[in-house]
Amino acid sequence: MKRDVRILLLGDAQVGKTSLIMALVGEEFPEEVPPRAEEITIPADVTPEKVPTHIVDYSESEQTEDELQEEISKANVVCVVYDVTKEATIEKIRSKWIPMVNGGAEKGARIPIILVGNKSDLQMGSSMDVILPIMNQFSEIETCVECSAKNLKNISELFYYAQKAVLHPTAPLYDPEEKQLKPACARALTRIFNLSDQDNNQILSDDELNYFQKSCFGNPLAPQALEDVKMVVWKNTTDGVQDNGLTLNGFLFLNTLFIQRGRHETTWTILRRFGYDDELELTDDYLHPQFRLPPGCSTELNHLGYQFLQRLFEKHDKDQDGALSPAELQNFFSVFPCMPWGPELYNTVCTTDKGLLSLHGFLCQWTLMAYLDVRHCLACLGYLGYPILSEQDSQTQALTVTREKRIDLEKGQTQRNVFLCKVLGARGAGKSAFLQAFLGRSLVAQRENPGEPSLYAVNTVQVNGQEKYLILFEVGTDATFLKPSDTACDVACFIYDLSEPRSFSYCASIYKQHYMDSQIPCVFVASKTDLPEASHQPGLSPAEFCYKHCLPPPFLFSCHGQGPPSTAVYTKLATAATFPHLNAVELGAVSFWLRVALGAAVTALVGFTLYRVLGKNK
Repeated sequence: MKRDVRILLLGDAQVGKTSLIMALVGEEFPEEVPPRAEEITIPADVTPEKVPTHIVDYSESEQTEDELQEEISKANVVCVVYDVTKEATIEKIRSKWIPMVNGGAEKGARIPIILVGNKSDLQMGSSMDVILPIMNQFSEIETCVECSAKNLKNISELFYYAQKAVLHPTAPLYDPEEKQLKPACARALTRIFNLSDQDNNQILSDDELNYFQKSCFGNPLAPQALEDVKMVVWKNTTDGVQDNGLTLNGFLFLNTLFIQRGRHETTWTILRRFGYDDELELTDDYLHPQFRLPPGCSTELNHLGYQFLQRLFEKHDKDQDGALSPAELQNFFSVFPCMPWGPELYNTVCTTDKGLLSLHGFLCQWTLMAYLDVRHCLACLGYLGYPILSEQDSQTQALTVTREKRIDLEKGQTQRNVFLCKVLGARGAGKSAFLQAFLGRSLVAQRENPGEPSLYAVNTVQVNGQEKYLILFEVGTDATFLKPSDTACDVACFIYDLSEPRSFSYCASIYKQHYMDSQIPCVFVASKTDLPEASHQPGLSPAEFCYKHCLPPPFLFSCHGQGPPSTAVYTKLATAATFPHLNAVELGAVSFWLRVALGAAVTALVGFTLYRVLGKNK
């Protein structure tokens, strides 16, 4: 909505433009009228819409043509004043003033016009019979007000209608020639209907209508008023009321009726409550409310966000099979301008046995969005009507900003529930298969249903009895590590092909260049353990390399079996991310190497004892 309103009064000399302005300000008819009134500003607190209003007079004798055109260009609305007793001033509306204001302007860009019939105290009848054809000819004319500066009749109403024409314009909503809602308005109201239809049965019940009414106007409708509304719709439409509820067509008809009866503010109140601006686009303030994300922090959905999304999932799961089919998902996103998720979705999260999106997978995808792109997540929650349906100030209340990671390391504990793991490795090491295995898919299953590849996989794992979300991100071999964010993550997973010696060399090189001196926990994973191990190149073996750099020993992994792959390695990654302040020794690596060392010592001792026994026997 506009922050202020600028009203320009035009018309022939002696029609009373200046008198109208002075009568409004002084609340009495002026005895002496100057050729032109100075611009006045009415403060916001004394206007009905609480918006500052500037009123500008025009005098043909005191202003040039250029000055007039400049004033027209600055005006939000023009009041064309005529004398109800002089038909010549009425004819000038059509022949001079409207062409001067909107001549050449395209239909949607025309300045709204209020026709003002002054000096009604001098005429018994009305000028409306002459004015109506002009109103029908020019769609930019909002209304006509007959008034009198002499006896103050309709003076305040005149300026109220002028202000209303700016703050609640007809042009974006309604086409008077076609006598129907404009497409953009119909689309916006359809979205609002779909959001308000909380049980997704294409009908607004009494409870849903009252929730909608309270959200937009502060109070529910009285039972009789509710019945009266439905009766009006029922009498004027064939399908506006079904099962004692309001259909989409009924909802659109009702708003059309408001506009036709001059109650544009009702429809605008609805539209603005649901985030729309004067161009019927969702405002940036609505989609992207102020949200601060300090460095070193991350964003997660909180319980309010998950509860809201679960309710919407259940609303759109029409067949109640615990999953969203492609059609149900399309319906879910019908309130969006476009589909925000692509076909790679089904290789990013877990699906049902039939390949459908389960509630678990659905919440995982939202978790991924909240973590990776909080701005996009806020917009998506806005499209879903989170502030209205959750009765919250904005969708920021569905999110939590985590504590800075530096503080987590200092305190030795973290409150985070979502962790990012970057999966690095040479080409052919099995990174993609590793991501898909996290979703419970064996190599056989992956080959049978490859689908659209995804660089992400997200699922939940248990860490010390608590559920954590782990996001795996496959880093390409062509990735550059030019800035800290290129390496940043909660845990790094270096995966190498056990059957290819050079595969480990690649991981070792990346680790030494970019991760060795960081505080990021690192885990090496030997993939394809179902294949014969190749003899490694000269230098340290993977186990020796990990020991030298105080890392856990390489974790052996394969997803070649028929059943779902083991989840142990993912639990290990999530545990390392959850306890980043603990080094490999504290996480249990020392016990492994201690066992190896003790085993070697025992072997040596036994060997030496046997040597001595054999020596004595000789």
